[in-house]
Amino acid sequence: MLDVHLDSWLREFGPRGREKVDAGSVAQLLDVLEGRYPRLRFRIRDETGRLRRYVRVFVDGEDVSGTTGVGTSLSGAREVDILHSIAGG
Repeated sequence: MLDVHLDSWLREFGPRGREKVDAGSVAQLLDVLEGRYPRLRFRIRDETGRLRRYVRVFVDGEDVSGTTGVGTSLSGAREVDILHSIAGG
């Protein structure tokens, strides 16, 4: 089981604290979260299933957003943090 944490902005649409999820990949993890919390749908991933530009996913502290993204294996992972970046000027 993975320990999943969403940042404060995303918690408005999903779990308020840490969530326990069993998943083999980031895509499966997001499927589970969106199933439990339908308001998360399209907040983390776009309509094609890719991570949104300003979302960062960290698996055991490593940012996988720009590399393997939703295809990242979670085999052996313990913790996933999902953060929504804020842009502006």
